[in-house]
Amino acid sequence: MKVFKGRVFLLGLLIFMMVFATACSSEKTEGDTKGNGEQAETKEPIKIGVLASTTGALESYGKQTLRGFELGLEYATEGTMEVAGRKIEFVVEDTETKPEVAVQKATKLLEEDKVDFLVGSSSSADTLAVLPLAEEYQKIMIVEPAAADSITGSEFNKYIFRSARNSSQDAVAGAAAIAGKDVKIATLAPDYSFGRDGVAAFKEAAEKLGADIVLEEYADPAATDFTSNIQKIIDAKPDYLFVVWAGANSPWKQISDMKVQDKGIKISTGAPDIAALATMEPLVGMEGFTVYYHDLPKNKINDWLVTEHKKRFNDEVPDLFTPGGMSAAISIVEALKKTEGDADADKLIETMEGMSFETPKGKMTYRKDDHQALQALYAIKLEKKDGVPYPVPVLIRELTPEETAPPVRN
Repeated sequence: MKVFKGRVFLLGLLIFMMVFATACSSEKTEGDTKGNGEQAETKEPIKIGVLASTTGALESYGKQTLRGFELGLEYATEGTMEVAGRKIEFVVEDTETKPEVAVQKATKLLEEDKVDFLVGSSSSADTLAVLPLAEEYQKIMIVEPAAADSITGSEFNKYIFRSARNSSQDAVAGAAAIAGKDVKIATLAPDYSFGRDGVAAFKEAAEKLGADIVLEEYADPAATDFTSNIQKIIDAKPDYLFVVWAGANSPWKQISDMKVQDKGIKISTGAPDIAALATMEPLVGMEGFTVYYHDLPKNKINDWLVTEHKKRFNDEVPDLFTPGGMSAAISIVEALKKTEGDADADKLIETMEGMSFETPKGKMTYRKDDHQALQALYAIKLEKKDGVPYPVPVLIRELTPEETAPPVRN
């Protein structure tokens, strides 16, 4: 009888232990599942602060960049707006094309919105004002579309990466189009960092090819009357006038009105955005270069960009700086894929230095020395095209990333 009771007791104890173990195992499994679920749900999003001119002289550039940036995030994440299990959020702030405002807005993004990245901006002056904040707060800043050489040159810090081309890349392309031995060239540019850096880089590239820069003329960036500037250029009697310009208040109409070309001076420039192309009717036949025109690159990403942009924006084609915004977004997502979602700046710097990524303009590479994206540009000629109400950039040849690689200036 005692034996029987002992066996019953042991059997009961065994059953109790099995039930308890099963309950614990079940509780642990449920807890782990719940814990993992909660961890996935509460995983911090990646936050990106975008600085752009949504008002002011460069409003159209800001609009193009923002459209491209959003499309780029969508393309790179295959529509999920998520990378490595982390949602991507972005906050846009208007710099008003004023450096002091750019600093205020960037500080707000860093301190209040706690962004992991900065992107921007439309103006080189705005961008130069913000660069020290990226270093102070130890956050990666992707520069797009500001082009001043000093951004990745004298004012460079290790947190800065630029997907936009710089003035020296423009200069190499521009000089290749017109410079040669004993060719006399005058330049016209706005009097701020973008214009002065652009002319300095062009002068360096052109003089290497044997050209003589006979006049550097700088105009007020907000000017609407360029008469005195253009008259000085006419008086200098160059073979070419090379124009570096950005903004809606372009000098093209006055160059035409003052019959510069009739005086034997050929005009050359970088083909601008579509709105500015519409003012360049007198320059049909001009040879120069462009950063982008929607039917020049031949690759699947650009095909997607053109198709989606037309679908979403009333049949409008992507403009000059739309692919730049897209490229900036793609580079962020690609870097985060490689770091498995880790937004630590030091890890990102290590990952992004030398990183190549595909864009609407083909492959870009962040050069390790100065974090400048090496990229293609396009030698073009402006021609009339049936059904298009502005002169169209027609490809002469694609200038490879190796051809347009600028000097390291940092």
